[in-house]
Amino acid sequence: MSNSIGKTIAARAAELQEPMIAFLRDIVAIPSLSGQEEGVIRRIEEEMKKVGFDEVRIDALGNVLGRIGDGPRIIAFDAHIDTVDVSDPTQWDCDPFKGKVEDGNVFGRGSVDQKAGMAGMVYAAVMMKELNLLDGFTVWMTGTVMEEDCDGLCWHHILSEKTINPELVVSTEPTGLKIHRGQRGRMEIRVRVKGRSCHGSMPHLGDNAIYKIAPAIQAIEKLNDNLKTDDFLGKGTCTISWIGCQTPSLCAVPDEAEFHIDRRLTVGDSRESAVAEVEEAMREAGVEAEVFTLVYEEKAWTGLVYPMDKYYPTWVMEEDYPALQAASRAFADTSGSDPEISCWTFSTNGVTIMGLHGVPCLGFGPGLEKIAHTANEFVPIADVVAASAFYAALPGELRKG
Repeated sequence: MSNSIGKTIAARAAELQEPMIAFLRDIVAIPSLSGQEEGVIRRIEEEMKKVGFDEVRIDALGNVLGRIGDGPRIIAFDAHIDTVDVSDPTQWDCDPFKGKVEDGNVFGRGSVDQKAGMAGMVYAAVMMKELNLLDGFTVWMTGTVMEEDCDGLCWHHILSEKTINPELVVSTEPTGLKIHRGQRGRMEIRVRVKGRSCHGSMPHLGDNAIYKIAPAIQAIEKLNDNLKTDDFLGKGTCTISWIGCQTPSLCAVPDEAEFHIDRRLTVGDSRESAVAEVEEAMREAGVEAEVFTLVYEEKAWTGLVYPMDKYYPTWVMEEDYPALQAASRAFADTSGSDPEISCWTFSTNGVTIMGLHGVPCLGFGPGLEKIAHTANEFVPIADVVAASAFYAALPGELRKG
């Protein structure tokens, strides 16, 4: 793609700012917790049809999929459109479901994580058609569900059911307009300890399971200090994020206690190695415990239950991979500057797309990763426009190889 075409795309993206941001504000205003996304999915479906997508459909899990073009090469752009909840509205300076615009930003729950990517994608499709950028390509824009509850479940369904078969997927999670080529994986691990219950007035007759997990908790804190590291993705981590117990009453000694480990996986970590590390930590602490991983089995808004192990593998695209080089050119052509290549700290649908299914994946999105899940969440309007231009330019650069 010549630099002049890149400038043309960037200029057209700027002209489309008004409808693009109006659409973003509309979808921010629709609450969409995981499993409750129907309203925002229907709104995205409406916008895709309005701006001229060639095909729009909703799959069995509730993902919305919009197609433009009919070439033999298939690529996809993805935005998950579910959000985390607003735990304390008093921490917000504005209504989190109004899509407030102020100082060049759109504020609201899901603005940066990651409905801004969805808005940029839809209007990138407009430019791809208007400017004849689709030669040889079929492009799918996917608004996916349940990512906040189960990273990649949406794409596990898409790829397992062979809904589409892309050669590349671009995640539009926030990257601060950097190109991301990987992320640490993660998994969810439970540690369960058994005790023996008795009346709380006679604790010496029982075996308190909560007391028994105390050294186990310290062992996990120590384990975190000794996990693998990688020069690019960084260190693996583990932290206890929940503790619970089973007890006949509040006047009884608990007969079972357990805790939940949020384990982040770097290069070289696997499901088996992570579980083995926890098991070894328990042995060293002298704690007899059951160590196991979890399965996600919640209903989608469509009613479908599509079980998935809560193991989300690490993934990295090699620096010399052709699609990464094409993405770098697309950024340079539309922005006039060289891109920064980096990785995410948090998790994305890439854990399934590339980590589990081996489909090449890279990331580019508006706004900052660190703003996700915060009160007063926002995304810069300029970032949304720039990201949309990048998406529109990418097929032309991929065509070059």
